[in-house]
Amino acid sequence: MRREAGNARGRDTRTAPRQTKRVARPSKSLIAATQAEEREAVLQRFSVSRETAEKLDAYAALLQRWQAAINLVSPASLPHLWTRHIGDSLALHAVAPGPLRWTDIGSGGGLPGLVLAICNRTREGARVDLVESNNKKAAFLREASRELGLPVAVHAVRIEEAGAVIAGAEAVSARALASLDVLLGFVAPHLSPNAACFFPKGESFEAEIAQASAQWRFDMVKHPSTTGGEDAAILEIRNVARL
Repeated sequence: MRREAGNARGRDTRTAPRQTKRVARPSKSLIAATQAEEREAVLQRFSVSRETAEKLDAYAALLQRWQAAINLVSPASLPHLWTRHIGDSLALHAVAPGPLRWTDIGSGGGLPGLVLAICNRTREGARVDLVESNNKKAAFLREASRELGLPVAVHAVRIEEAGAVIAGAEAVSARALASLDVLLGFVAPHLSPNAACFFPKGESFEAEIAQASAQWRFDMVKHPSTTGGEDAAILEIRNVARL
């Protein structure tokens, strides 16, 4: 008698290969349409000049060209590049239009650092130092600052090695990099007495403040987010000291 594969009753008990569920990516036309609509809303919200809008358009195009080779932003967020990323960075500039010397740590795709440089490019003495240890991302930052003609210096070093760069800043920014207590650990040893930190934070920012307050003493202003909803804020922090 011929034996059947499987158990004694002839049922095949071999496990079928597991199917990997693919997440459909939005089409290029959908991405373009969403970006165009949200671009207009962002530019109107922040009263962006024509010249600044042109620079932001050039930056957005450059970021998306490099995005095909290296992951500068989350692919899922690309349709919302203007609201999720550029608008978020413009909101930080709206909160802190005064500082001329910025240091942006963990710059990644230049958010908010390159957007801050675009906004401040015509101000005498303006400069943005971008700290990014990933060499590919640092290469993008250099190319973007060169093509856009921005007052930027790129430092391809770890944040722990950028103490002198942080010390020379009037304002320090970091976006989607680390929890508040970790960020304060990065900057506290180097901040000049009059410098301020501006950290955009999402829905868990109150928990981050509580956690950081167990280790650090600091003065803080919570600015409402204009792009992240009611559960987001831009934290302005000064006079940081370890407890």
